[in-house]
Amino acid sequence: MTTESTPARAGYHVVGHRGAKDLSPENTIESFRLAEEIGVHELEFDVRLSADGVPIVLHDATLDRTAVDASGRGLGPVAELPYERIRTVDVGEGRHVPTLTEVLDATTVFLQVEIKAVDACEAIAAVIVDRPQDAARIRFTSFLPEALRRMLALAPHVSRGLITHRYPDAERHPDGIEQVLAEVEADAFYCGWEGLTDGLVARIRAAGYEMGGWPVRTFEELRRGLALGFGGGTVDDPRTAMDWLSRARAELAR
Repeated sequence: MTTESTPARAGYHVVGHRGAKDLSPENTIESFRLAEEIGVHELEFDVRLSADGVPIVLHDATLDRTAVDASGRGLGPVAELPYERIRTVDVGEGRHVPTLTEVLDATTVFLQVEIKAVDACEAIAAVIVDRPQDAARIRFTSFLPEALRRMLALAPHVSRGLITHRYPDAERHPDGIEQVLAEVEADAFYCGWEGLTDGLVARIRAAGYEMGGWPVRTFEELRRGLALGFGGGTVDDPRTAMDWLSRARAELAR
């Protein structure tokens, strides 16, 4: 439900998924800057922990998918590598894996900070506690209820959002998604398209949660989210998505 930590927000927000994922190597400073130059309203990115306790911005548990040269492959989980080793790996166009602090320094828009590992919570919270000026533009998100519970305890003043692949999700959330939202005192619910109905969206929004469907990879998906009153959607190509948003608003205004 809405809490005092919920940022004042209105309208449909285009969210750059890992920056400008389809236009620039994902989760890099350059990708985030490009997305902001294009005009996104928010950025979404993923945080893990290096072996020496540095919160790093990386989606996968390893560098195998995003590293572009042989030296970056076969290194094993990033949780077993110090950050100085991780930083030497080229993840595309000569770019490196940034730290959470570097991303905060390089961005200005609202941020969806997705926590990929529960053991990263304390280090993430420590970064944010030292940067109170950034707290109002951050929402911690996760598929992991335990991560959101920890963030509620560690940084209760920062907004929280639950992510799921579908609704309902009995395997992950046997007591129900609404129960999890209440327990972690979430402000937002980000759901995959499977199971999303007009009635469900209306119920979740009436309970005070911001709602979003993901991913947004077609004009029709963006238009549907706008019509349903979603707070926004994550997009891989923000340049195209900004055009879709203008077109969808014009169509709905007729």
